[in-house]
Formats: sequence, C-alpha cells, structure tokens
Amino acid sequence: MKGHDDPGAGLRIVVAGIGSEYRRDDGAGPAVAAQVADLVGGVTDLGTIADPLDLLGLWDGADLAVVVDAVRSGAKPGTVRLVELDIASRPEPVGDASRTTSTHGMGLTDVFRLAQAVGTAPGRVVVVGIEGSDFAQGTGLSPAVARSVPQATRWVAELIGDAR
Repeated sequence: MKGHDDPGAGLRIVVAGIGSEYRRDDGAGPAVAAQVADLVGGVTDLGTIADPLDLLGLWDGADLAVVVDAVRSGAKPGTVRLVELDIASRPEPVGDASRTTSTHGMGLTDVFRLAQAVGTAPGRVVVVGIEGSDFAQGTGLSPAVARSVPQATRWVAELIGDAR
C-alpha cells in the first residue's frame, strides 16, 4: 500500500485498481490507481487487487473508496464511466446477470453488500469502469484503453477533491 500524508484532509480515502497487468486491458485499473495515488495527497493506494473479494479488510472504515476496473459492457473500448454504489436505493439480486460484467469471480456489488452486512463497508464507493477490449495474456493496454487512463485519472482526482 502506498499513500501520502495530508493532515488537512481528515477523510480516509482509498483507491483500488482491480485487475492484472498480465491480462492486457485488465491492467487499466491498477494503472489509474497508481497514478492517482502519486498525484493526490492523502490517498491510500490499496495496490493491485486481483479480485473484488480482496477488498474486504483493506477498505474497511474508509470514508470514500474509489475502485477502478476494466469492464465489458458493450460500450466503445476506452469509454470511462463513473458509478456510485448505492445498494439501499438500487437493490439487485446477488449474481444478477443484467449488470455490467467483470472478469472476476464475485462482483463488486456483491462484495459491497457483504461488507455492509458485516458492518465494515466504506461510507461511499465509486466505481470507475474503463471499457476494455483485449483481455488476453500479455502486457500493455490496447491503444483505446491507454488513451483513457489519463482521463480516468483526472476524473478520480476531481472526485477526491470534491469529496474533501
């Protein structure tokens, strides 16, 4: 975990990049999270998270958790979307296939619900999804996704700034 001290911040803010740099576009989340942690003071980079379930114990008690992940929703590759998880106002059955899919076993919504059930969920969770196109073995992002990383980094930095 990497972070910067910012005594004036007062909030515990964590950023997590879900994915693997060895599965091409799946490395977008960790790339954005690392850049955000380098640019924004008072943010803890949880490091590369292989599976959303790994967030349990790491994001506990955070005021804001920003999770960046490559997604497959059918949008144009490189499209960046921000979605706030709010289970109370948008109940969905666990395992609902209508949601944007992840390349991971248990979805982020399910992990957030589990954290809520055990009383450890962050106060606010915002997901930044970057539409990927190439999830094959290998390193390096596809051109469309690589072009989206700076935009996603800016959006996350602005989101954190607004939260303070």
